[in-house]
Amino acid sequence: MKEVKITDIKGVKVGQVQDLVGATGVTAILFDDRAAASVSVRGGGPASRETELLDPEKSMEKIDAIVLSGGSAYGLDAGSGVMAWLEDQGRGFDVGVGTVPIVCGASLFDLVVGDPKCRPDKAMGYAAAAAANDGPVEEGNVGAGTGASVGKWLGVDYIMKSGLGTYAVQIGDLIVGAIVAVNALGDVIDRKNGNKMIAGLLNEDKTGMRSSEELIFDMLDPNIDLWKGNTTIGAIVTNANLTKAQCEKLAHVAHDGFARAIYPVHTNADGDTIFAAATGEVDVHPDALGVVAVNVMEEAIVRAAKAAKPAFGLKAACDFE
Repeated sequence: MKEVKITDIKGVKVGQVQDLVGATGVTAILFDDRAAASVSVRGGGPASRETELLDPEKSMEKIDAIVLSGGSAYGLDAGSGVMAWLEDQGRGFDVGVGTVPIVCGASLFDLVVGDPKCRPDKAMGYAAAAAANDGPVEEGNVGAGTGASVGKWLGVDYIMKSGLGTYAVQIGDLIVGAIVAVNALGDVIDRKNGNKMIAGLLNEDKTGMRSSEELIFDMLDPNIDLWKGNTTIGAIVTNANLTKAQCEKLAHVAHDGFARAIYPVHTNADGDTIFAAATGEVDVHPDALGVVAVNVMEEAIVRAAKAAKPAFGLKAACDFE
């Protein structure tokens, strides 16, 4: 097994744009030859585009792109820009009189970090699609991770900067990659480094971190109003040969990667969403694939936190190394 780029998967390209003043951005994952895909939504407050279409019972088998963006529900406009760019290239589902690009997506809430009136729009989505390439994917304060933050149990005063991360591996001919924008209510934990907390809730004097999980034990009152500005969104992309139903299962399983690296996770105040897409080149046992997917997603989350830089008045993991 060796580390590779998610864009080493044939026909997969990633484009990112960001507004470093408004603190938001877009990450677009494009498939040259379309891909089988599905989704798993485990958080209680998602903002999503065309996820119902990804139900295995629905007839559309393949998609053209996945869009991850900031801006909360406003940021879903970025998907229209990606769709417009694909149409300009003549790509999409052929409907006889033209094409309809199938673009799915999810957005995270970053409105409290920068300018709440600055959100990804159609123009930003178009630019992200136009920038898509098969080179290395930048991590940290980029794309959908530009305004991402973590550790919000006590509100915005004690949060830390997070970002976007990616990780991919190759085993024989199989490539499995993850890309994720980490904007969780909870903390990010590096399980492979002694369960070390690397980003999350700051302590009272902001000289270090405190465990959100431990804090929760003192917050059992059902009337406590949790901070709503959260959501971790990502995708598993592979060159495996999968059906749409198998993609859905893969997306479900990949949430174990969320659970390994984010404590707590999948809360009512998060909109945690994972897409899974497969380009159909390599036959593989789906359960073995699931194990790999969990590991790459976990690593991508840790990398998202480690790659983040202090910004918008927020401290980052590098401040406590």
